[in-house]
Amino acid sequence: MPHPRVRLAPTDADIPDEVLEALRDRFAAVRAELGLSLDYPADALADAEQVAADPPALPDRDETALPFFTIDPPGTMDLDQAMHLERDGDGHRIRYAITDVPTFVRLGGNLDRVTRERGQTLYCPDLRVPLHPEVLSEAAASLLPDAVRPAFVWDLRLDGSGELVGAHLHRAMVRSVERLDYATVQAAIDAGTDDQRFLLLKEVGERRIAQERTRGGASLPMPEQQVTARDDGFILEFRPPVPAEEWNAQISLLTGMAAAEMMLDAGMGVLRTMPAPTPEALQWFRRAARGLGAEWPDDLPYGEFVGRLDRTNPRHLALIHEATALFRGAGYTVFDGELPEQREHAAVAAPYAHVTAPLRRLVDRFGLVVCEAACRGGHVPDAVRAALPELPALMRDSDRRARAAERAFADATEAAVLLGREGESFGAIVLEHTDKGMEVQLVDLPVIARVVGRRAALGAHLSVRLDLADVGAGAVSFSYA
Repeated sequence: MPHPRVRLAPTDADIPDEVLEALRDRFAAVRAELGLSLDYPADALADAEQVAADPPALPDRDETALPFFTIDPPGTMDLDQAMHLERDGDGHRIRYAITDVPTFVRLGGNLDRVTRERGQTLYCPDLRVPLHPEVLSEAAASLLPDAVRPAFVWDLRLDGSGELVGAHLHRAMVRSVERLDYATVQAAIDAGTDDQRFLLLKEVGERRIAQERTRGGASLPMPEQQVTARDDGFILEFRPPVPAEEWNAQISLLTGMAAAEMMLDAGMGVLRTMPAPTPEALQWFRRAARGLGAEWPDDLPYGEFVGRLDRTNPRHLALIHEATALFRGAGYTVFDGELPEQREHAAVAAPYAHVTAPLRRLVDRFGLVVCEAACRGGHVPDAVRAALPELPALMRDSDRRARAAERAFADATEAAVLLGREGESFGAIVLEHTDKGMEVQLVDLPVIARVVGRRAALGAHLSVRLDLADVGAGAVSFSYA
């Protein structure tokens, strides 16, 4: 089998085999440094294999006649969500099936213990470190096409403007009939498809985006730097999301908002919260926008202003990076009885909870149980209730590992593709000022790097010199040319 290559999109330059080996070694070292193990403890794996072969307490309700479908990145096997869309008067009815992970994970058992330690699935360029063993996450619990699976089914009704007017949650057996990806859906829409599934997704997504703007929600149009495996190699690139991805995300957001309201009504749950920017932070950001020549009308909410920024404009790109200061302090807020003071997620502009990805994120499993009990008028199991206060710390630690891993993998790949070009100069755009210099984005390559030495204005074009590219350390260093 030939060695995979590393290519730096949009070029096709191959990386030598010895550099590739150093890169793969660095990926493994990062996992070791962060305690990310591919191996599942034998006792937890045995529990997973047993419950996969004979899952207990499957729901009696049968909704397998509904033709659910999934939309995920190509090749995804750990499928958490499947949807069915239909018109409901001048509005819509959405059935959103979320895999029933609590059926497969016994509270207090070996598998439960390990998932609490892991917190979430981590995606590395060369492999995946799963929250749950693959016998569950890619088989028995995954909403794979033509497989009958237990699920939490959200029944959501929207009016003609896209506003949520009804929400219910129940357990049922479901069947997905097709696994789709974002590019396929988007290509069909662009080609003028008459597939009602795609047309309804677009209609719902656009109405929910309009609702988000009305609420004052905010979404950063940040270029996403990622390292992915493609056929015979790895690709480092800035990947722009297609509209279908945002439409799909809006359904997940809608569900999380419905879940948060259920939890607040029930007086128990775990919310994903983020404080609103302070007036001082907004004033500072308004000054930054003025300094970078971005017109911000006084009556335009900051969320809508940020959403209008053009990431292909160097000055706007710098301002997008500056806007990250407005999106800080996200965490999980647990309550049981007295409602929390902090209830909203400022970027969502509403109360919000994570409940749509239980195969890949620990907290969702518990939120789903709370919401289903609230809809049923039943009792939240004592073990679930007792676990809620532990979740914020577990997820905070898991998020820290995920962020560190993502940055380290990108750093190492940047070093691999730049190795041997020390001394060369590159065009760059200034994104941010730091204590040690500047953060810049190279103009012709998908590389974000620090530059030591003197500073230039935000959004400015400048030339930087590559001083160091060390794959083993995952380090790249530039200086002002």
